[in-house]
Amino acid sequence: MEASQYTEYRPLMFSIAYRMTGSVSDAEDIVQEAFLRAGKDAAKDAEVESPKAYLATITTRLAIDHLRSARVRRESYVGTWLPEPLLANAPGAPRGEPDPAELAETSDSLSMAFLVLLESLAPAERAVFLLREVFGYDYGEIAGITGKTEAACRQTFARSRRRVDEGRPRFETSRAEGDELTALFLAAADGGDMSILLERLAPDVVFYGDSGGKGETTFIAPVFGRDRVAQVIRFSFERTLEMGASLSAAWVNEQPGVLARDADGDLIAVIVFDVLGGQVLAIRTVANPEKLRHLGPISRAWHQRWGGQEEEN
Repeated sequence: MEASQYTEYRPLMFSIAYRMTGSVSDAEDIVQEAFLRAGKDAAKDAEVESPKAYLATITTRLAIDHLRSARVRRESYVGTWLPEPLLANAPGAPRGEPDPAELAETSDSLSMAFLVLLESLAPAERAVFLLREVFGYDYGEIAGITGKTEAACRQTFARSRRRVDEGRPRFETSRAEGDELTALFLAAADGGDMSILLERLAPDVVFYGDSGGKGETTFIAPVFGRDRVAQVIRFSFERTLEMGASLSAAWVNEQPGVLARDADGDLIAVIVFDVLGGQVLAIRTVANPEKLRHLGPISRAWHQRWGGQEEEN
């Protein structure tokens, strides 16, 4: 494949692969492998009518294969599974390379809640649903990409759409509202009055924590309700102040969020808020160091268990 085609089609390929896998690192690997395979086919003088369709096909099929092989690992994952966070202007991104967030179309299909919901679909169902719902492919194109018939793709999409719509989260946040919320969070974490922040928690707010069993605290199950979530926030703030950590506002998967860093500036966790009508419906925290590597240096002081395992290995 020519370099111009790599530049032109990589954003689409990354967008498909990231939504399929929920992983920045896996998506980048899939895109790279897709181009390598396309290059090998080109070396064999294989005729390709549409490079865009061809690369989308390879990317989708590689993502399906990846999900099938990763299913056992997902089922044995310790605690709550959340996608790898996608940030604009991610710290540590290689210079001269497009930032991951710039490679994915910005829409609600990037939200963590939506990506988690896609986990309820089988890999092939996820591919059909995303290609139709998010990327606007017609059923003939989807049939060519997935190797199914048009009729089967229609049935798969209809079935998947019903399942997704049943659990589809409702939230919408303007940039101004998101900035206001994160400002309240940062002020409370800095020792300010927490009452204003806690008033913004919905009565049925849910906290999801993903450390993969490698962080300081592992949440095996979500935490439900304003009072219990408030306790989690208070404990987190106490540890933040005690460890000399700092928080900064960020936009994560097109949602308001916060980055937590230790005293050396190394990343501890990424926090994301689901907001509707000025209230926080859910808080999602990714603290699994393996899911944060693409964002820059990871705090070894905070992730002591992970650090010890790395040294043993």
